[in-house]
Amino acid sequence: MKSSRALLMIAASIAIALVAVVLATRWISEQASLATNKVVVAAIDVNLGTRLTPEMVKLADWPAGSVQKDSFNDIKALDTRVTRVSLQRGEPLTEAKLAQRGATGGLSAVVAEGKRAMTVRVNDVVGVAGFALPGNFVDILVSTQEESNKSGGKDLNISKLVLERILVLAVAQEASQSDTKPKVVNAVTLEVTPEQAEKLDLARSVGQLSLVLRNQVDLTPTLTAGATKQSLLYAPASAAAVTVAAVQKAPIARPRPIETRVATAARSEEHCQQIMTGSGRITQCN
Repeated sequence: MKSSRALLMIAASIAIALVAVVLATRWISEQASLATNKVVVAAIDVNLGTRLTPEMVKLADWPAGSVQKDSFNDIKALDTRVTRVSLQRGEPLTEAKLAQRGATGGLSAVVAEGKRAMTVRVNDVVGVAGFALPGNFVDILVSTQEESNKSGGKDLNISKLVLERILVLAVAQEASQSDTKPKVVNAVTLEVTPEQAEKLDLARSVGQLSLVLRNQVDLTPTLTAGATKQSLLYAPASAAAVTVAAVQKAPIARPRPIETRVATAARSEEHCQQIMTGSGRITQCN
């Protein structure tokens, strides 16, 4: 009896040991697959255009399979570098998120190569009620008067889309992209090309500007002829007048008199023949 109980205890111990070995092996393999590397991350929230200091960054463990190629593993390599985007605490720093080496910081470091920063005056309506925030894209409308045309000789009010998908760099003196609350300001700074800067400068001098908030992922260009008083108010009436005039000019089919229709029907039922005589050809009908 005692021997059988001892054997049972030995078997149970062996089973428990085997389970422990299996679990330990699985845990070790999982830890091996989750190998980490040291990468530089933001120690605090950092706004765009900020010159980095050693206190703003730190080294942290990051899954080896998720480390980006242009990340950093040395804090000293980021000293005096300037951020091109806003960074959240714990976010890895990469070369794409930093301005070129030698940038002095501020908004000029955020402007992309070949682009320019241009500020336009807005109000609570023109500025899309404060919803045009840094990092958003907007279209720009200008409302002005078209030059006199040859037909009417009068100036025409026109609203025209002049620029599309323009990046908002800053509102007033704030360039942070982390804040999503609307802000009513009196100036908006936009990122434009030199050609777009010329158009924008002319547009604000000849009329009133309006900003139209655009979807972030919408890349489809829009071509419009502009809206005028004639197209806004009189186009439907003109189309109706053209339709009425066309109906009036169309010939009206009038019914023939009953006598004429009867005579024509009776004539179609007669049998006629032509006879040659000495005086000429005659037609005889039966």
